[in-house]
Amino acid sequence: MTFQVVLEPGEDNWIVAECPALPGCVSQGRTEEEAVSNIREAIELWLETELEKHLETLPPNAKLLEVTI
Repeated sequence: MTFQVVLEPGEDNWIVAECPALPGCVSQGRTEEEAVSNIREAIELWLETELEKHLETLPPNAKLLEVTI
């Protein structure tokens, strides 16, 4: 998967990284490299959390498939 990430200057010279496609998925870093690394981890955790929440609400007879695009 590919996501767009927005990097903006934050307070105290930190760089804020946000993934607009994933509401609330924001991180930061002291450098651009650190901010990108941190937002990558935040995206992975955001997706894992959303999947877990969704799986908990599936009916017992639902089938779970993986589709590669």
